[in-house]
Amino acid sequence: MKPTTFLILAATAVALVACTSRSNSGKSDSIQTHNTKMKTLSFTPEQADCMAAIARYEAEGNQNALSLAINRGLDAGLTVSQVKEALSHLYAYTGFPRSLNALGTLKQVLDERSTRPDAVTIEGTDASPMAADYDALRQGTEVQTMLTGKPFDYTFAPATDYYLKAHLFGDIFARDNLTYADRELVTVSALSAMHGVEPQLQAHIAGARNMGVPEQTLGRVLTVNADNAIDLKSAWPMGKPNSDYAQYFTGNSYLCHMNAGFDNVTFEPGCRNHWHIHHGAVQVLVCVYGRGWYQEWGKPAIPLREGTVIAIPEGVKHWHGAAANSWMQHLAMHTQLQKDATNEWLEPVTDEQYNSLP
Repeated sequence: MKPTTFLILAATAVALVACTSRSNSGKSDSIQTHNTKMKTLSFTPEQADCMAAIARYEAEGNQNALSLAINRGLDAGLTVSQVKEALSHLYAYTGFPRSLNALGTLKQVLDERSTRPDAVTIEGTDASPMAADYDALRQGTEVQTMLTGKPFDYTFAPATDYYLKAHLFGDIFARDNLTYADRELVTVSALSAMHGVEPQLQAHIAGARNMGVPEQTLGRVLTVNADNAIDLKSAWPMGKPNSDYAQYFTGNSYLCHMNAGFDNVTFEPGCRNHWHIHHGAVQVLVCVYGRGWYQEWGKPAIPLREGTVIAIPEGVKHWHGAAANSWMQHLAMHTQLQKDATNEWLEPVTDEQYNSLP
């Protein structure tokens, strides 16, 4: 071989090695950046709470509460893509029936919101296409190792091991319209609302930490679900968001017009209306679900429980709403109604006033 030929080949080899090194380095940097992004919760604290509620009610099969939670989530800026992805993701943990029912509820919510000019709904973007060299088993094995903190093989059932790696942690987790942290928040929220899945829940709590879910967010999810504090399982119809009167409420309320002049008003936990006075009418409240409060100005608050009836005298300043950790529904109607009857809305019930209740 001539010296010049050797030098040319050697130079070419060095260039190829350098090129390959830069290419591998760039690929490694890209993977590192991707993993860092995917191990970050993409939700605001409010959105995280809403997504946790969505997952919880999907797991319970509670479609009424799920509808409310989805509306709250969309109002908080969750995208349709994120909610749809979360409900699809959960089929691996709660089963296809609950996932499909929840997706049907999402569609109903979107249909209803399309008729409301005040409702802002963000579609969001779908997951990115998979890379040409995408390998589900390799991807899933890497993600599962990140989640558990060490390699894991379910040798007792090799087929299940493959499904976990290639499909769940591969095909599902690879969809990037939710991050790994987002998916673990959703998973923990759903599992904590279920019974008999404690080993899986504990594993995913550790996984949520490994995937970057903040402790404060994780703590809120587990605290709420531990005692089932925020749960609506009422048979009474909820109706639609009480948009026309939202300015006179702290928190979210919902209104359903009933027969015989009654309205069913639903208060989420902590929701209450402002101080107000009925002029030219007596209002009657009948608590039909949950727990709440009724209070007249200058008097102690009266607990509202199922079956409690309150007749509010004309001209008396008062407020009513849900307890801090319970939904509440009451029927409301007016009697002794005079021709010029009006409702005078006053100042909000302050957090200090409300939080001082026993």
